[in-house]
Amino acid sequence: MTVTIDQIKELRQATGAGISVVKEALEFSKGDREKALQYLREKGILKSSKRSHKIASNGVIGMYFHTNKKFLVSVDVLCETDFAAKTQDLVEFANKVALNIAAYNPLYISVKDIPEADIQKEKSIFYSELEGKPESIKESIVEGKLDKFYSENVLLFQPLINSENITVQDYLNETVAKIGEKIVISRFIVIKHGEEIYIAETSA
Repeated sequence: MTVTIDQIKELRQATGAGISVVKEALEFSKGDREKALQYLREKGILKSSKRSHKIASNGVIGMYFHTNKKFLVSVDVLCETDFAAKTQDLVEFANKVALNIAAYNPLYISVKDIPEADIQKEKSIFYSELEGKPESIKESIVEGKLDKFYSENVLLFQPLINSENITVQDYLNETVAKIGEKIVISRFIVIKHGEEIYIAETSA
């Protein structure tokens, strides 16, 4: 069964979960909403989305320093309490995210951080590549191309290093389920010798 964009939007609005994981849940459940919700519960994602209104004001800094001493990544990870900030789970999460940034070189933390003009520019390019294709399939193809664009440029959409079929967003959700608090990747900084410092911050 083909999952429709309307189904994805509806479930995303109801749960607050990310586009890719909502699509994955619907495909797994063959479009059955209740089974998709159960899938999200089992992965700890609903627990994560329910904490989205909480305030994250504590946290830790994750670091990756390349062995050649010419490449440094730091990432600011926020949580709700000082107790959670001191847990090994959160420290490991922050350091692994820093390593992920070093490996995949994202430009943004979340999709919300991409300027709307840039998204529309990408869409325009994708649609121009589909001239002659039936209108009925253009939208789904463009959505697929956008997902690929996000996986290449957005940290939360990127694959988790040394893991199969898990994104950074999935890893974040799993860590939220472990520590029982909201987690926000608020900022990362990339310093490379001889290059300008790159800083990405989230509005989420």
